[in-house]
Amino acid sequence: MRGFSGQASCHVGCTRGSVLQELTTFVMTACLLALAGAPLSAHHSFSAEFDANRPVGFNGTISKVQWSNPNVLIYLVVKGSGGSAEEWTVEASTPGVFFRQGFSERALSVGTVLAVDGYRAKDGSRRATVRFLTFPDGRQLSFGSSGTSAP
Repeated sequence: MRGFSGQASCHVGCTRGSVLQELTTFVMTACLLALAGAPLSAHHSFSAEFDANRPVGFNGTISKVQWSNPNVLIYLVVKGSGGSAEEWTVEASTPGVFFRQGFSERALSVGTVLAVDGYRAKDGSRRATVRFLTFPDGRQLSFGSSGTSAP
């Protein structure tokens, strides 16, 4: 607080240095609390979760899409062996990759049929990372490289 003379004033028993120290402590504590409350998401490597030796290809109908970073998640209903419906989760790249290739959120609306070319999860679950998504009209979204060293 400043007095009439423009000098910093202080309550009884406090010094200018202690006020600065208290202010610094307050700001640092506020920053740490803000960071602690922020959602933390760990990004994983391709080889940690997916198997380059287990390519998958299937057609499915979108049942849900989760637009988030670091990956867009696409939930598909796929006709399994014997004709039963199976739900697959397909992990694509960031939303920015979709937008840079000219695809908006509307392109992945519920009910849209997609052909998926990707790699299956190492744990054998119905989860895959995608290399290519192909739409019924032939448009294709490309993610990653054409080799198996990257998704």
